[in-house]
Amino acid sequence: MRTHVAEAIVLRTYRYGEADRIVVFLTEDRGKKRGVAKNATKSRRRFGGALEPFTRGRVSYVEREGRELVGLDRIEPLDGPMRAAEGRADDQAAQVLGHASYFAELLDEWAPDAMANERLFRLGASVGEALCRGGSVESLARYFEYWLLRLEGVYPSLDRCARCGLSLDDGAVLVTGEWHMVCVRCGTGSLRVSREAMGLLRRAATATPAVVTEAGADASTLRELEAVHARLIAMHLEKDLRSARVVRELRPQL
Repeated sequence: MRTHVAEAIVLRTYRYGEADRIVVFLTEDRGKKRGVAKNATKSRRRFGGALEPFTRGRVSYVEREGRELVGLDRIEPLDGPMRAAEGRADDQAAQVLGHASYFAELLDEWAPDAMANERLFRLGASVGEALCRGGSVESLARYFEYWLLRLEGVYPSLDRCARCGLSLDDGAVLVTGEWHMVCVRCGTGSLRVSREAMGLLRRAATATPAVVTEAGADASTLRELEAVHARLIAMHLEKDLRSARVVRELRPQL
């Protein structure tokens, strides 16, 4: 039996018996874990609001040899979606909470069990901090999607057309069913990346999530990248995410 204390990001929870919950969480040094939180629905002292998806906190847990599930003793929250939603209007708070669940589901899908991925954890932690600082949550979502796909090595090259080799500075088109971007002269279709959207991606490649979130972007640019990233994510995971649909439903109707 070994006791571990680590910083972790809560990905999801579900009921286990009358008062217990199974908690799926991502650690920096030991990867994704699943643990039993005894009396989690009753013990606010040990867990409180720390079980919300995408909450980052200090987790104390016990591993026993031969058991897949660890024993969760407590989670001390450092930041999370509830804090990020404080002080916002109801509709904005709902968007923050919806995006937090979306970010957590993406991390859950990306992270393998019990395999450390320091870069993935750091991405989740930095995006969580940016979420708490305010700014454009949709810009933050595009940043997060871009880096998840890039860390997996499946984001198409943004430098040159995959067909003619010309620069993509003036915009690009994602070739449906392939992992290639082509220039607007070589490709047609609805999955276009405008010059403005290309600029946002290039900023995301070098800036922190807080900088991208503070700068924001216009709605048309964000919708372009949302469609392109949704296709890339669906191609990679071979399914659509439930939380992504919820995020779209929570979006204000213009």
